[in-house]
Amino acid sequence: MRCPNCGCDDSKVIDSRPSESHEAIRRRRVCTACGCRFTTYERREELPLVVIKSDGRREPFDRQKIMRGLVAATVKRDLDVAQLDALIDSVENELRDGGITEVPSKRLGEMVLLHLRDIDDVAYVRFASVYREFKNLDEFSEELRRLANE
Repeated sequence: MRCPNCGCDDSKVIDSRPSESHEAIRRRRVCTACGCRFTTYERREELPLVVIKSDGRREPFDRQKIMRGLVAATVKRDLDVAQLDALIDSVENELRDGGITEVPSKRLGEMVLLHLRDIDDVAYVRFASVYREFKNLDEFSEELRRLANE
């Protein structure tokens, strides 16, 4: 790490701790040449997530696309945007922590449904009806029965 004072590229770590958000490691360093103390942050390299659509196309993971679907499913429900954002964070973190960089859209939708079921049953059924493309009332009723049995 290059010293911001003298430009020397030799420094020594004197303290390490997680950042306040726990998304990085905060390191206090001292330059071996001039003694200047400075702070650096080490973060996990975020590889882009790619969604594989049912027709084989690949597109970048889009939080806003999921958020639009969730907002539509939660209309007139007592859920705030922060809960939905946390749901998307959970899904994204689950993928990243599993080392997954490409995910089929079907699996992504199922992951969202699993998390949504824990938050609101009505929103779950609404999201499932669009995501699973219910063709008739029987498919809709079957999903309601399955949800009631769980």
